[in-house]
Amino acid sequence: MSERRRTDPLPLGGDEPYSKGLMARALMRVGVSAVRAYELARRVEKDMFDRKVDSIELDRLEELSEEVVGEGEGSKAIHRLRSYSELADLDLPIIVLIGGATGTGKSTVATEVAYRLGVTRVTSTDFVRQTLRAFFSTEFMPSIHYSSFEAGQALQSAETEEVDPLLHGFLDQTRNVLVGVNAAIERSLAEGWSTVLEGVHLVPGMVAPISDALVVQCVLGIKSEDAHASHFWIRDVASEGARALDKYLDHLSDIRYLQDYIVERAERNDIPVIWNQDREGATSAVMELVLSAADRLQRV
Repeated sequence: MSERRRTDPLPLGGDEPYSKGLMARALMRVGVSAVRAYELARRVEKDMFDRKVDSIELDRLEELSEEVVGEGEGSKAIHRLRSYSELADLDLPIIVLIGGATGTGKSTVATEVAYRLGVTRVTSTDFVRQTLRAFFSTEFMPSIHYSSFEAGQALQSAETEEVDPLLHGFLDQTRNVLVGVNAAIERSLAEGWSTVLEGVHLVPGMVAPISDALVVQCVLGIKSEDAHASHFWIRDVASEGARALDKYLDHLSDIRYLQDYIVERAERNDIPVIWNQDREGATSAVMELVLSAADRLQRV
């Protein structure tokens, strides 16, 4: 099996003593709220005690989940648990590509998706860009020395008269960064590692085809301009001002222009677009894509 993902067996008891904490954590990974997850974990413990057994079957867990979580939602949560269990047996690396414009929550969602999948390699295309900057001078590869929404500044003045500088600069930067991204993916596949990769440069239709892996690509977006701006305020507080807030707010219209372009390319290339309203919703949507892709693969 590929290296593999840190997947824990379903905490149903039996060979290992039943743990409320592990059960609650497994339930939260499939989208059950913390309150309901711990309530269901305690209900499972009581049920096992009353029936004088040391383990619980998934069918019985589903019945209890319907009681605690709610009809429909309970079954859905246990179905996801079953899918997670089947995913653990998949003898292929998983490559998750999360694209989208700056400030759409890609890194937050990518980190959470990696945790739920047990993937230990999470990286960003901006990290690749920063690495390229260390090797290639501004004169040799100018676009990588700017933020994605400022890359048009790398163009010569004569060029800007004939093309859209914002878009042309971004695409030039993207093509350069994707060289490094493709190399990173190839290395992961050669070593059998699963990887979650996020970044503005994962533009639909521009990423090279990937074989011998379960590949899921999507794009995150934010519909409301005010909500998009709030992400930069939140990020500024979380990073204690490490990122220049004013730069992002001053270029918000450019950032959203690039978002429109990326979303349009996603729709043209049949890449799912997830409108990020909250972390849990966006994370669950990406996970559904992964589980559905795995299910289709296993049915072939």
